[in-house]
Amino acid sequence: MEALVQHLPELALAGALAWGAGLRLYLVVFGLGLAGRLGWLPLPEHLSLLTSPMVVGAAGFMAAVELFADKLPFLDTIWDGLQTFVRIPAGAALAAGVFGDSGAGIAVAAALLGGSVTAATHFSKAGVRAAANTSPEPFSNLGLSLAEDAMVVGGGWLALAFPALFLVLLAVFLVAAVLLAVWLLRGARRLFRGPAADSRGSPAR
Repeated sequence: MEALVQHLPELALAGALAWGAGLRLYLVVFGLGLAGRLGWLPLPEHLSLLTSPMVVGAAGFMAAVELFADKLPFLDTIWDGLQTFVRIPAGAALAAGVFGDSGAGIAVAAALLGGSVTAATHFSKAGVRAAANTSPEPFSNLGLSLAEDAMVVGGGWLALAFPALFLVLLAVFLVAAVLLAVWLLRGARRLFRGPAADSRGSPAR
């Protein structure tokens, strides 16, 4: 228990990076790299590469592209689909980097858990945004996107200032993500079964 309390800051940082990567990967990398480069936040040795001017510049450019693409209906869904192959391995790598000095076994475990957190966050985000795109008005999509921007910034601050509280909220989020996935799957099944059921139930003419 004492060891767990001692490593709460690292656990919260790894969780925040993995979770944030599922929402705004490039913003997370840009913010972390810039904070490390300016000396605002001491980074673990295995994440020091993020302070490179090339990494900060590339992440900043991609963050701007993502912030724009994520606010346009349907384009955000296409973007999320493409980012599936980037966010999840990147989230795993970021979580592993936090524990890179703790041994290969712990780093691999952090990568597996971090990748799972990123995947849950990414697919929850993508599912909610795809559902929002069925609405004829564009404001719900824009509101969700702005909320995600604020969540990433606020979640990062919370993980650094109150790591235990962040971990509790992260656990709640993951439970909600599982429940959301079940709800979306049930809705999709009803949607696809509806026309088939209607055709079977309609009288022959």
